[in-house]
This record gives sequence, C-alpha cells and structure tokens, in this order.
Amino acid sequence: MTEGAGIPAAEGTTETPRSRVRVVRVTPRRAVVLTLASAAGLAMFLWPLFASESPDPTARAANAPLVFVVLLPLLLAIVLAEMSDSGMDAKSLALLGVLSAVNAGLRPLGAGTAGIETVFFLLVLAGRVFGPGFGFLLGSTSLFASALLTAGVGPWLPFQMLSSSLLGLGAGLLPARPRGRAEIAMLACYGVLAAYVFGFLMNMWSWPLLAGTDTQLSFVPGDPITENLHRFVLFTLTTSTLGWDTGRAITNLVAILLVGPAVLAVLRRAARRAAWDTPLPSSARRS
Repeated sequence: MTEGAGIPAAEGTTETPRSRVRVVRVTPRRAVVLTLASAAGLAMFLWPLFASESPDPTARAANAPLVFVVLLPLLLAIVLAEMSDSGMDAKSLALLGVLSAVNAGLRPLGAGTAGIETVFFLLVLAGRVFGPGFGFLLGSTSLFASALLTAGVGPWLPFQMLSSSLLGLGAGLLPARPRGRAEIAMLACYGVLAAYVFGFLMNMWSWPLLAGTDTQLSFVPGDPITENLHRFVLFTLTTSTLGWDTGRAITNLVAILLVGPAVLAVLRRAARRAAWDTPLPSSARRS
C-alpha cells in the first residue's frame, strides 16, 4: 500500500501506522517552532498560577491578560507563517479552506448553547487523518472563521484559536495503529478530554477578570500555587465544567460515535485521491 494512502485499498486489509497522511510537512525546524509556541502559549494561559505579589493586585490581575491579548496573536502569526511557508501546496491550502469553512458553518448550529459545540469533532477527525501540523492550522483557522460568522470576535478569540490549535495538534499525535472500533473509541475519549481541556484553558486566562476580588474564588497574586489552584478549580467547576464543558464533551462524544467512521472514510478517500504522498518539486522543498 502506498504510504499516505490513508485507508485500506480493500476490505479486510490492514493499514499500517506509516500510512498516516502528512498534509503539512513538519520539519525539525517547524517541530521546534511548534513546541516553543505551544509552551509559550500555555504559559500565557497559566500565568495566574505563577504571578508574584504586586503593590496593586487588582491592577496586576487586570493588566496581565490584556498584555497576552496583544502578544498571543503575534505568536500565532509567527507559527502560522512558519507552518505555511513551503510546507503546503495548493491542494493542502484548498483542503484547509474547505474544512475551515465547514467548521465555521457547523458552529452556529450550536454556538455554545448549553455547551453544544459542533466545531470540535471535525477538528479532532481531521487532525487524526491529516497529521499534527494540519490539525494545528485548522484549529486556528476554524475558530477565526467561525468567530467572524457568529460575531464572536473579541479579546478571547486568540486564546480560543490557540486552544483549538493545541487540540488539533494533539489529535494528530494520537497513536496511529488503532483502526476500526478501537480508533473510534480512542477518538471519542480524546474528544471528551479535549472538551474539558478547552474549558480549563479558557477559564484559566480569564479567571482573574471574572472572579472579582475578595471572594472565595478570587485570584490572589503571590499566594501559593496550591491555594490559587484550589480556588480556580472551585471557580471552573461552578461556572463551566459541570455545565458548558460537559455539554461540549457530550456533543463531541455523540458526534464522533455517530458520524466519525463515515467522516474518517471521506477524509481518507480525499487524501488518497489527492495523492499527498507524491514528492514536491525540488524548488518547493525548503525547510
């Protein structure tokens, strides 16, 4: 079977781990950029756990997230430019545009109502089929496009984009060997986990702004990490985890179980027919 084919050629054949498609080539340099960007992005999300005492805690809590609102788009721009620079051909860009548009069209069907989010299951499935680089790009472009359609543009958008990119990246890094029912079960479990991780990250960066001051759930600069983390866990359980995040997890679970096999087959058939395993011209091979 040709590497990159994506699905078995006939019923009963076995797909090897090497057959996973890589629509976006992740060279060693791009892998380093992705790793550093992911680490820096997580630090921007988790800053409240490491913030030190300041003369004006209220000002510190208000200013730090706003600084990251400015820095995070720059970080995303650098990573997206690096990933797309000679790492994608016309077919890859077309596929990215189509799936981003589909995801943007799916999001208004739920738009987060009662935690129903229809944008993540396709991200998980596409990251699974087309690899971590494509999953990272699709996470950002999907959330950006859907925000334009749903009037969801605001200071939270860069954080949503990075969170989704990390989830798409993770889907592409899942073990390649499971197929059939085992694969669907793995993706369904990942979809549930991704829903809670997304909620955790989005709550963490906004926690100092939303929890107020002088409450049992407030962020306190300079307090031990364990105490701030305890207050945050109570905050996220109260405001998100037991409601919105659980609704998102159920949506991902049901969508992947019901339509996951069919969508995987369609995506892998598209990958096989597009022949991404065909080598690029030498002029396009730059790292």
